[in-house]
Amino acid sequence: MSGMDRRSFLKKSALAGAAFSTFAVGSSGRVLGANDRIRVAVAGIHGRGKSHMGAFAGMDGVEVSHLVDPDSNLFDSRSKIVEDKGGNKPKCVQDIREVLDDDSVDAVSIATCNHWHSLMTVWACQAGKDVYVEKPCSHNIWEGRQLVNASHKYDRIVQHGTQIRSSVAIQEAMQKLRDGVIGEVYMARGLCYRWRPSIGNKPDCPVPAGVHYDTWLGPAPERPFNPNRFLYNWHWHWAYGNGDIGNQGVHQMDIARWGLGVGLPTSVTSHGHMYLFDDQKEVPNVILSAFNYPDAGEKGRVLVFDVRPWMTNDEKGAKVGVLFYGSEGYMVIDSYSHYQVYLGRKEEKGPGRDEGGNHWANFIKAVRAHDRSILNAPIDEGHLSACLCHLGLTSARLGRSLKFDPKTERYIDDDEANKYVTRDYRKPFVVPSIEV
Repeated sequence: MSGMDRRSFLKKSALAGAAFSTFAVGSSGRVLGANDRIRVAVAGIHGRGKSHMGAFAGMDGVEVSHLVDPDSNLFDSRSKIVEDKGGNKPKCVQDIREVLDDDSVDAVSIATCNHWHSLMTVWACQAGKDVYVEKPCSHNIWEGRQLVNASHKYDRIVQHGTQIRSSVAIQEAMQKLRDGVIGEVYMARGLCYRWRPSIGNKPDCPVPAGVHYDTWLGPAPERPFNPNRFLYNWHWHWAYGNGDIGNQGVHQMDIARWGLGVGLPTSVTSHGHMYLFDDQKEVPNVILSAFNYPDAGEKGRVLVFDVRPWMTNDEKGAKVGVLFYGSEGYMVIDSYSHYQVYLGRKEEKGPGRDEGGNHWANFIKAVRAHDRSILNAPIDEGHLSACLCHLGLTSARLGRSLKFDPKTERYIDDDEANKYVTRDYRKPFVVPSIEV
């Protein structure tokens, strides 16, 4: 791409969202050697983004060059995190499109609200940037597929933020399942029991000073500002988040799917409701889901998933985790870095291990080599795990079982359910259709 084309990118995107659907590049213009500094822009710096900037700023050969967030009130405190760890002062901007037009930026690390994940990743791929994108990578099924397509079409490295895949212990656990440590595996059960209190009810109010609210809304419908739809509580609203199944639960959904060795199911049955609290949350806070894989394993496999937000027991030490059941025993993964096998009717302890990993370093290694095979959590896998969360939510939302075609990624003969496969995007923040 010529310098003139790149300089016109920001101008074109501001004028029309369609510019992003036709923008095509090969690379960021820099060939990275073993000793080159990789310049990373971190987008979304309120919560999880602090971990992103801290990890990258403290890494040899990596520089956090930009911080991006619609809330400029965060810039001073977050810049200090980067300066203290990395020694440089990052440039702070409110609009990701300013970063995409900068040839010196090699990668974008995304920790924004869920409704921005796919669009920002597609835009970054089109602008020749590699991407680390937080879970879930998508707000709906269709846009997640466009994200995957973009990573391949523009030959970009895209890592999904399901960092458990970089855990040495969990990698070992997956191999032991494949080796038959608990016999024939027939079921995985994911648990997401997080303490989620009431958020109460708050009235709409003026946009706080320093917040560019139109940019924060992005692809979502225009709506008055409300503090209960901002900052962390956006997770519980349909327009921006995916409830706890798509927040915490996507980690455990990913491990459950990985251990079973499955992709997308042929059917899903979910029951969900707002059983506790009279507040402004929209997404059900209690969801029970079952995903059917009739062609997996010897006699089919099933993945079940439980979300509940309040008083609860643990299950063999796990409140957030995954249990795998087999013909000879079961395995418990009760953290991001620990597993334990129990064998036979007496539940005698088998293999176990506790050791984590560095997901950020894995991403940088793949970026430096420009080799997606190095990634522990390639976006192709992240998309499938996010899809399961969307399937479970749609079934719960409609209150009935749904048949699904894994090849087309659409519900079978169900116009009502297929309305939730995508969404109406607010111009110019439109996720483009990417053909590969």
